[in-house]
Amino acid sequence: MRFPPSLLDEIRARLPVSQVVSRKVALKRAGREFKGLSPFKQERTPSFTVNDQKGFYHCFASGEHGDIFTFVVKTEGLSFPEAVERLAQEAGVPMPKAGPRDLEAEDERARLYALLEASAAFFDAQLAAPAGLEARRYLDKRGLARDAIGRFRLGYAPSSRSALREHLGKAGFSTPEMIAAGMLIAADDIPLPYDRFRHRVMFPITDLKGRVIAFGGRALDADAPAKYLNSPETALFHKGAVLFNAHKARGAAHDKGQIIVVEGYMDVIALSEAGFLQTVAPLGTALTEDQLKLLWRMAPEPILCFDGDAAGRRAAFRAVETALPHLEPGRSIQFAFLPDGLDPDDLVRQHGADALRHILETRTRPLFDVLIEREERPDQPNVTPEQRAALEARLKGMIARIADRGVRDHYERELRQTLYEKNRKLVRELTRGEGRRAPFVAGRRRDNTQLDWRVRERANERTRLGAPPRAAVAATALARSNELSERTMPAPPREALLVLTLLNHPWLLEQQCEEVAELALTSPPLIRLRDALLELLSAGNPLDSASVRSHLTASGLDSAVAIAERAITHKSDKFAVAEAAAGEVEAGWRHVLALHETQVGLRLALQAAELAWRAEPSEAAWARIVELQDQIARRSEAEVPGAS
Repeated sequence: MRFPPSLLDEIRARLPVSQVVSRKVALKRAGREFKGLSPFKQERTPSFTVNDQKGFYHCFASGEHGDIFTFVVKTEGLSFPEAVERLAQEAGVPMPKAGPRDLEAEDERARLYALLEASAAFFDAQLAAPAGLEARRYLDKRGLARDAIGRFRLGYAPSSRSALREHLGKAGFSTPEMIAAGMLIAADDIPLPYDRFRHRVMFPITDLKGRVIAFGGRALDADAPAKYLNSPETALFHKGAVLFNAHKARGAAHDKGQIIVVEGYMDVIALSEAGFLQTVAPLGTALTEDQLKLLWRMAPEPILCFDGDAAGRRAAFRAVETALPHLEPGRSIQFAFLPDGLDPDDLVRQHGADALRHILETRTRPLFDVLIEREERPDQPNVTPEQRAALEARLKGMIARIADRGVRDHYERELRQTLYEKNRKLVRELTRGEGRRAPFVAGRRRDNTQLDWRVRERANERTRLGAPPRAAVAATALARSNELSERTMPAPPREALLVLTLLNHPWLLEQQCEEVAELALTSPPLIRLRDALLELLSAGNPLDSASVRSHLTASGLDSAVAIAERAITHKSDKFAVAEAAAGEVEAGWRHVLALHETQVGLRLALQAAELAWRAEPSEAAWARIVELQDQIARRSEAEVPGAS
């Protein structure tokens, strides 16, 4: 609905901003302005100002800014038309009159509202009548007190095909109106429309103004085709845009800065009775985009409270998919999973409100964590490099759906860090672990507390080549080396070139963290440099070149840095210098890394193949040797001059 600017200007002229704001904020005059504590952010020193002359408020703590309409929308969860209507009434400004067609449509809607209100009163009366005995027993069994039944206006639809139709007919409503309101079932092959809800406990569904717009009915017959039945889509009711109890919950949600989302009507009532007035539920379906936007009008990070079973997990995963494209700065969702086998109703009745409060305060999980869990599926193990690459691709594909660039960038950075942390565990294991590769079992999730198969495979490879254990090599190298020998002994040029590139362009660490962690180095000073850089990344330190070098100096690694800096001796190595462009740096890094992997990885594989052929000569073993020799020869042709 559009409002003429003159109407809005007149409302603003009659209502000072301070008058509207003072209902939520305690204001004190400060010169020509008023000051108070921010309603948008917790603070001790007032940073919220109101200027009646200029007609706006401004919050320096949160950046929120606007007029009386935006303030009511932001602090009370109203839509803009609702805010205009409320403030116009407060200011004594008459709303514009509707045209003939608008009046006719409004009259039709008013008739539907009245019909649904009459239906709610009928169901309420039936619950108290003798026919409602079974429904009353059901509600007693669920532990609902009489005042709770009254607050939520619960009722009973009798087991009759015509009881409601006849009642509404006597009240002056026509059969077409009953059909339009969703209270009768009608079709071309049905000679006489009949009551939609029969022998059910009835839950009135209201809009944000508290008007009844639909019903949900819980079957009392165990063999009923549908346990819960909702009204169909009507002119007043659009299921995907409505939340059960939103009218009552939004005030408490704004006061507490929190909104709780559960799955069913009874969960909402139980939590509300336990003191969680800020509780709502979708209407038996997965959370929709419209419902999510409605939630964000009440609180910046709604908490979705699901059962801890597989169905609850599936519901959470669907919510992740719905929410991702709409995330914005400061606007997300959280998840609270209950103990398996308990829904919110069971939890508060069996263990009390404190049990749920403890879960909400200490065990909520951010959307990012549930996204990771969503893609780390038990039926898709992430053991091999290919499987881990598939996981990363799925995660990147999901994150790419986030429309807001800033939020998307932070998710991408968080994903890189998370994948890096997983890989760091492998690196730490590599320095101390040997053993056999565990047999692969389909569907088993990897246990990061055990040695990774890649660690075991590398240890086995070293054993096959007759090399001493890595720990023995490290001990021998440490005994033979000292600061003087490290300064005088030249490092392998290609290794030094790779490390120098990281020193001058530390942003590569985030992009190539797994490759850096797996980088096979032989020079102890360069190994220490590489490990120091990875520790910086893991600790979340700034990754600009100046900060990195300052940290390395403080760690006593200046001599190692000097060794790396002597690596650039050819024009083709200029991608490693600090002034090189990002594209040139990345291309040069990947090229030299590929050459290094050829020199180290393929030659180790060739040695292993030769040992295998000597132990058991065969055509297959010889073919493997020839294949590796061809690969080394082909890659050596593309080698950068002077880089070896």
